[in-house]
Amino acid sequence: MQTALGLAAMAKGKTNPNPLVGAVIVKEGRIIGQGAHLRAGLPHAEVHAFHMAGDEAEGATLYVTLEPCSHHGRTPPCADLVIRSKVQRVVVAMLDPNPMVAGRGVTRIREAGIKVDVGVLEQEALKLNERFIHNMLAKRPFVTVKTAMTLDGKIAAHTGDSRWVTGAESRAYVHQLRDHADGILVGIGTVLADDPELTTRLPEGGGKNPVRIVLDRTLRTPETAKVADTAQAKTWILTGPDADAAKSERLRERGVEVIPVPLGADGLDLGGVLDVLFARGITDLLVEGGAAVNGAFLQAGLINKVISFIAPKLIGGAAPTPYGGAGFDQMADAVELADWTVERFGDDLCLTGYPKRTEV
Repeated sequence: MQTALGLAAMAKGKTNPNPLVGAVIVKEGRIIGQGAHLRAGLPHAEVHAFHMAGDEAEGATLYVTLEPCSHHGRTPPCADLVIRSKVQRVVVAMLDPNPMVAGRGVTRIREAGIKVDVGVLEQEALKLNERFIHNMLAKRPFVTVKTAMTLDGKIAAHTGDSRWVTGAESRAYVHQLRDHADGILVGIGTVLADDPELTTRLPEGGGKNPVRIVLDRTLRTPETAKVADTAQAKTWILTGPDADAAKSERLRERGVEVIPVPLGADGLDLGGVLDVLFARGITDLLVEGGAAVNGAFLQAGLINKVISFIAPKLIGGAAPTPYGGAGFDQMADAVELADWTVERFGDDLCLTGYPKRTEV
């Protein structure tokens, strides 16, 4: 199962909106077939594994990280393939949260007389497919907020200069995060202050450019901004319903999509924003905003994962922090992180965790 999980993880960011799945077929102590789901619309992991195993699959054991599907989508049901293969046992890490499957695949295989065990390395499988599980249950994108700050909690100097808070190793990892995401979101403040490209630049080259998403209620994005150049990546500007029509048209002429979204009490309604993005195919959203945007997501309880880089630097002064806004009134109201881990990238520390208090 560890091998199957490793195969699945290699396709991270490539299978959206589908899950990450790996499969390994074992017979008499040796691997005779293996595979992973590589991209939505392509064959599932089990198909690759059984193709490699051929007739040897009869009497073997299939290890698969996610319950074989039982419904017709872009590809036929994998549960039927498992039954036809005549394996004697199937080991499943986790059940599929998709309501169209949700145990039906396992039931169908058991009814065919094949032994099925569920729950082997289940926690690892759940972590691997955290994005897919959230998509299925909440019908919204999985939101990760990435921040970078000095040891005294500042994301920039008091002048606004922020290049660079962290080192090269941390920045390289951020580009891996972008490669895995469907969309990368910032506020208009970040666009005006930094004029970022928001593209993926992996050290080895290549990589997937996520859709660049700008929250811009009054449509202040300059037509000369780097995000307005859509030659390399798509740009969506989410704005209020009363945005300037002439400015919208000029941006659209440059290939930018200008999308009106509902207003909330203090700007764009973030719940409505996530609903619009999910309907447009954004399943994995990386937020790289400034203090205002990050604070708004925090206050709304819409953060699913936090990735915070901490550089061993002290800058002092009245400089911005990663999360702005009004904040919570009492320390007891603070959002605590669960299942947190710490890694080191060069001289920087990176804390990754999951807010305990999250809305759907």
